[in-house]
Amino acid sequence: MPKQRASGETFVERHALWDTAQAEAARAVEREIKREKLGQLRFSFCDQHGTLRGKTLVASEAAAALRGGVTMTSSLLAKDTSHRTVFPVFGAAVFGAATGLDLPALRSVGNIVMVPDPATFRVLPWAERSGWVLCDLYFADGTPVPLSTRALHRAALGRLAKLDFDYVAGLEVEFHLFKIADLNLAPASLAWPAESPAVTHTTHGYQYLTESRFDQVEPFMEVLRRTALALDLPLRSMEVEFGPSQYEVTFGSQAGMAAPDAMVLFRSALKQVARRHGFLASLMCRPNFPNMLASGWHLHQSLRDTKSGNNDFVSADKKEPLSRIGRTFLAGLLANARAGAAFATPTLNGYKRYHGVNSMAPIQAVWGHDNRGAMVRVMGASGDPATHLENRVGEPLANPYLYMASQIHAGLDGITRKLAPPPATSAPYEPTAEPLPKTLAGAIDALRANACFRAGFGDAFVDYFVALKQAEIARSGAKASDPPDQVTEWEHREYFDLA
Repeated sequence: MPKQRASGETFVERHALWDTAQAEAARAVEREIKREKLGQLRFSFCDQHGTLRGKTLVASEAAAALRGGVTMTSSLLAKDTSHRTVFPVFGAAVFGAATGLDLPALRSVGNIVMVPDPATFRVLPWAERSGWVLCDLYFADGTPVPLSTRALHRAALGRLAKLDFDYVAGLEVEFHLFKIADLNLAPASLAWPAESPAVTHTTHGYQYLTESRFDQVEPFMEVLRRTALALDLPLRSMEVEFGPSQYEVTFGSQAGMAAPDAMVLFRSALKQVARRHGFLASLMCRPNFPNMLASGWHLHQSLRDTKSGNNDFVSADKKEPLSRIGRTFLAGLLANARAGAAFATPTLNGYKRYHGVNSMAPIQAVWGHDNRGAMVRVMGASGDPATHLENRVGEPLANPYLYMASQIHAGLDGITRKLAPPPATSAPYEPTAEPLPKTLAGAIDALRANACFRAGFGDAFVDYFVALKQAEIARSGAKASDPPDQVTEWEHREYFDLA
């Protein structure tokens, strides 16, 4: 762990890493650790793929670690979705060849420091006497790690704040829930990545939003409901989706960092609670089973005026469903849609959604007023304080910080350049606009050449992300001639149980 000075000054104090509210939250966390008699505290950070990684400290060590930080191996930043190391981690070329980053602290698998954000602390309702806290990443000298996705989202929020905007987002997330039949823990099945557990279905499917189907899985859904509420997540609804074993949850809108933090916490809670009850919750878009339907993550978003607290997307013009700011933000999303797909849909499997006509999954960069086939669905009308944009392009495995930050950068591009959106569509599957990428490779090619995201995320991060995804594509053996809607066994092993 980071050493403290003889004076007792902590890592957080030495580098002034917390504001007043975080310092007060840390004192509240210390009190709660004692009051709840916690035995351990999980320190976690969200990696480049959206996976939570971290360490668990016993309670006697956790209090000091709140301010002193927890060291973590930097090689985790070099991993792909199979946990293989993509970049060389020894010598002077670490990350440099692919990204231009000169990060001596990452050479030879040196340590980075996880610094908790005490405002994210939760007592885990499913794990006995366990707490959890999200962390940001720093080098030993107190400088932020430039590859930290939570920090990249914070930087995007900072761009909005300079214009007196705050970002507000609500989550609508689909997933599959299966009953585990065999964990497949026999030594022969433990390849890299390992064979996923064998599963059976929890519903037959094709009875969309029926009460009887929901009642069949209500015992687990009740556990999930109690868990979400105990974690202070703004749960709104739980639904049976159309496909076999497919479900959906929605959450109320939250501002700033709260929305991506909530998505990270929900996904982790969903998978862990499911496994403890003998289920496997999969966030993979379309598992490699017969008759499966694809899952999406629909992102509801708007901008709020930080001075008045008003929704800046609300139109005062009865002929327009969006304000001028809302229209330019929408135009930015459409203009950067192909490159933005790399952040909204970062797996090979996620692109299996973009091929079905009339599937209610988008295939081109268009918008419509309350149109579920369009990439962006405009919700609301003149004077409606709930007016917002629903981007329907994402997949459940997307890194929440990168997905939402990409929306901010794209929307700001539209605002800055005063772009105008094309007319609304009523026929989203007729070829009238730029098609979305059909493959992850296509999205990565678009991202590599995109000026908006290079300006927003920085050249080094874009090149780093591109290199990660190129390695993933190369390992998959995917070819341009492959059937566009065929799910491979490689994809299933890679993503089915990915968290």
